[in-house]
Amino acid sequence: MCACVVLVVGMVAAINLAVPMLAASDLHPSASALIWIVDTYVIFFACLVIPGGAAGDRFGRKGVLLAGLALFAFGALLSAIAPNVPFLLAGRAITGIGAAAVLPNTLAVLLHAVSAERKGVTIATWASMTGIGGVVGNVGGGAVLAGGSWRWLFVAAVPLSLVLAALVARIAPVSPRHERPLSPLGAVLLVGASVALLLGIVEGPEAGWTSPIVLAGFAGSALLFALWTFAELKAEHPLLDPRLFRVPALRSACLGMTAIFFGMFALFYVNASFLQYGKGFGVLMTGLGIIPLTVPVVLGARHVGKLVQRFGVDVVAIAFLFCGCGLIGLSTSDTSTSYPVYAAWLVVTGIGVTLALPTLSAAISGSLPPAQAGVGAGLQATTREFGSALGVAVIGTVLTGRFVAALPEDIREAHDPHTVAQALAVAAPGRSPEVISAFVTGASTALRAIGVSVLVLGALVVLQSRLSRHTK
Repeated sequence: MCACVVLVVGMVAAINLAVPMLAASDLHPSASALIWIVDTYVIFFACLVIPGGAAGDRFGRKGVLLAGLALFAFGALLSAIAPNVPFLLAGRAITGIGAAAVLPNTLAVLLHAVSAERKGVTIATWASMTGIGGVVGNVGGGAVLAGGSWRWLFVAAVPLSLVLAALVARIAPVSPRHERPLSPLGAVLLVGASVALLLGIVEGPEAGWTSPIVLAGFAGSALLFALWTFAELKAEHPLLDPRLFRVPALRSACLGMTAIFFGMFALFYVNASFLQYGKGFGVLMTGLGIIPLTVPVVLGARHVGKLVQRFGVDVVAIAFLFCGCGLIGLSTSDTSTSYPVYAAWLVVTGIGVTLALPTLSAAISGSLPPAQAGVGAGLQATTREFGSALGVAVIGTVLTGRFVAALPEDIREAHDPHTVAQALAVAAPGRSPEVISAFVTGASTALRAIGVSVLVLGALVVLQSRLSRHTK
């Protein structure tokens, strides 16, 4: 079960390493297409993880888990052989649907399989796999991509998921089914609203912020989110009851979880390209280059509970301060910055993530009664993945806009490139340093914007937490 979690979470991180390869590939993706290649998987994963858990309760957790692994393998295979960007996006969407069926049902199978006294340790172990998955995705993805083609990343995922499916079929027990109603309308509306929101954000730099597609994306998102809220309020058994967010502690914890993953996966998206373009790292070294971020998680996660007991909500404030300042510190890096300095800022960011994740997870779980523990787990997965998708969309949009503006005027006006690969392809020999400099400028601006956003969102989370505590 833990290996299944590492696989589906690792894919979220690994794809970022392939962005430079994809940009220079024969698919010739635009800047917005690159963001969609990363985000399509994440957004389907985020929006369908709660329906995936409900389907497991209704139709059998083992069966839905096996179906999810099969979909994951099929989607990865389609992505590996994709002849064009739309085909690749379809493969990514199918893989994301498979991941949404896998993640919640791994925990459900585990909790059915272990004795009552082992449930606490089992849940903690399972939760730690989401962090380990990010590390494995970066390191393992870098090793696979060192073969020279982005397609190898998806090729490798196929046998892995099929082997795991065979092990699940052999080892996992069959658990009782529950007549839990499904809400397909709610799931469709949530996916549609999220895709429309990302459409508005992602297409802005290339289509123009007042273009019909961008305005339609934002308007459609607002309408679909309103329809989703209405449909879930009217449903007898909603998948995600909007009334839950009336609880201030839950509302602030969900915002906090979204904000932390917003910053972390925005960093993953830029880090992969910065180390390859800006520092000249190979893809394997780039995958290893993110490891300093995880050092605080490995060494300090076990001690966070004691800090929360002693300092309470102040731990969240310190977490956001470290995370936001770490991202702003990373934004000062350029081609002349030594890697140890860059790694030090990764450690600062990692301290913030280490303090935030268990604190916010406990806050979400503690805001709901024990009978709604499954809803709490689904909320955590949804907020994490939605924050990841939003972070990639926002930082990719800011990066593209600033990169284009920083390019030499003659290259920009003659060719209108929107990715580093496009600019390098049309730039005269000897002018690649100017293109790389423009990218580093864009990356710095994007990381600074994300860092400031994390600080602002963190302030809102802390303020909401303090207000909810005083009103009890």
